[in-house]
Amino acid sequence: MTSISSKSGYGALDALRGLCVVAQTPFDAEGAVDLKSVDTLAEFYFKHGAAALTVLGVAGEAPKLTQDESLAVAERYIRAAQGRPIIVGVSNAGVAQLAELTAQVMDRGAAGVMIAPPGGLKTEEELFSYFAAVFKRIGDVPVVLQDFPFSTGTWMSVASMLTLIERHPQIRVIKEEDLPSITKITRLRAGTGRRVGILTGNNAMFLPLEMGRGIDGPMAGFSHPEMLSGVYELYTAGRVQEAHELFDTYLPLLSYENQSQWGVAVRKEILRRRGAIKSAVMRSPGPVLTPTDHAEIDFLLSRLDRALAARR
Repeated sequence: MTSISSKSGYGALDALRGLCVVAQTPFDAEGAVDLKSVDTLAEFYFKHGAAALTVLGVAGEAPKLTQDESLAVAERYIRAAQGRPIIVGVSNAGVAQLAELTAQVMDRGAAGVMIAPPGGLKTEEELFSYFAAVFKRIGDVPVVLQDFPFSTGTWMSVASMLTLIERHPQIRVIKEEDLPSITKITRLRAGTGRRVGILTGNNAMFLPLEMGRGIDGPMAGFSHPEMLSGVYELYTAGRVQEAHELFDTYLPLLSYENQSQWGVAVRKEILRRRGAIKSAVMRSPGPVLTPTDHAEIDFLLSRLDRALAARR
């Protein structure tokens, strides 16, 4: 298992290497937050190679939570992590709400927060003004800057991102999810300013190639996190071909999960089957899997079992 510094503050984010799982938010059968399943899910993620967790992200159904629920989920993950880094998604077009949640989770021991620009920013001036306002309010808090234009609707150029990094030393990590991610990673790494970590999402669909472009690990969710941590470990050990082969073994299931919120429903169902959470429910509005969907999951998991058996 990859390990990183368990210190809060800049130390934890500066040392961030390996798998940072984007954690799900468990709900019970009635759609209430299931904090007991937070405990079992955190244990599952760390058991399968996670070095850190990101909670309250897009895949964590954060927009469906109240402010009190968001704090409760973050606090429970921080407690369950037992000193390992927890990054909390706090993105919000309202700077006051963002700053309030940031202060609350940092006070409870989060290693840092993740912030994406809100939708509707059209110019560099608007982008820079937004983040200037954010950092003025949150102060000296370690930040992961999320670049996910297909979700936010706001596109950040490499030049703009490098400017933000130089203006705001609180930015310690980039989560790069623009496409093509590999070319943007290369251009970010070619920047001559302060080095920051780069983690990647997009359901880890391009992980081995992104490793080759110089990322520090995946920040992604997948029902089989042992693949993500395994690819990272193999690649960093110089076993590049083996890393690609392991990735390919899981690729049919990975791509099946890579279908926006419907894919999150699939992931939660598989996590339920693996004993990580009690219920696979997504909070409404959200998809509900059909018998045909369940049959396809059965098929893909059986194929995966055979492929893994052949590797042994």
